[in-house]
Amino acid sequence: MRRACLWLCLLVGNTGAAAAPVIAPPDAGIDALMRDYDGMQPGAAVLVLRDGEPVFRRGYGLAVVEDATGVTPHTNFRLASISKQFTAAAILLLAEDGKLSLDDPVKRWLPTLPPAADAVTLRQLLSHTGGLIDYEVLMPPTQATALHDIDVLHLLEKSDRTYFTPGQGYRYSNGGYALLALVVGRASGQDFASFLRTRIFLPLGMRDTFAHQDGVDDVPNRAYGYSRIDGHWQRTDQSLTSAVLGDGGIYSSLDDLARWDAALYDERLLKASSLQQAFHPATATPEPDVPFYGFGWRINGETLWHSGESIGFRNVIVRYPARHFTVIVLTNRDEPAPYPLALKIAHRYLYGDR
Repeated sequence: MRRACLWLCLLVGNTGAAAAPVIAPPDAGIDALMRDYDGMQPGAAVLVLRDGEPVFRRGYGLAVVEDATGVTPHTNFRLASISKQFTAAAILLLAEDGKLSLDDPVKRWLPTLPPAADAVTLRQLLSHTGGLIDYEVLMPPTQATALHDIDVLHLLEKSDRTYFTPGQGYRYSNGGYALLALVVGRASGQDFASFLRTRIFLPLGMRDTFAHQDGVDDVPNRAYGYSRIDGHWQRTDQSLTSAVLGDGGIYSSLDDLARWDAALYDERLLKASSLQQAFHPATATPEPDVPFYGFGWRINGETLWHSGESIGFRNVIVRYPARHFTVIVLTNRDEPAPYPLALKIAHRYLYGDR
């Protein structure tokens, strides 16, 4: 326990101190599971936390193929949809501040949305039950420049329909979370990226985590995304939707995500009542391995988890809160999805599948 206390004091303390120089013991079994990520190719970073202590923590392969920069626990990956849990946390913080209510109509904050959105609430956007049309299908075929969150709003302004009556169904919605990012900006008086930085990242010591904006910030130790095309790894780091922040624009590392994980066990960031709302089954879903969705979290039995997929990146965080156990796998390649891999790693520790 003394070693765990040293890790937590250095890693998640409010001082923002650097990560503790803990070298987790080797695990040949995990190395074997990760062999396809190792070597001179796009790689991965793996963290296993038990009782706040890293029982396994290492990188595989390359963060930047062109100059052979290796992946380390400090490498920052584009989180893609794992970002949604931070967007949800921002909304919950503003609710605690009395700046908004989860049951506010989204049009209170974004009044230019069409009449079809009249009944949609912030709570429904958080749980993917608003029924808004996917903004990706509304993009014109001639779109040549990157979209931002405000562009998502403009696309939805022109679509006066929903997939179902708001609150009466479930459909995973990237656009809903882009709108939530705009709401954070309007309710807080700060832009979304600045609010995350000042209210979440810096207070938790996540100094290298950013809702990334080209020309505004520089992501340190950045991994670039790759896809295998014609048998070769080619950089495919950004798409037309990569600049949308609310649904997937955050970059972070294993060590910063360990700080985030620690904050989800106590009230250093959010009140217990807010955490309970985030982790409570808000709606049932038809998705595999996702019986329920909370606010930015998928819920399956004893696990809280979320994947993140965008061009060049595939990531997952799987938490077992009752066991105080977490597995995080971040990768900078298009395939495969790391969720099954994370479950295999978890089972090695929890069920002795070694």
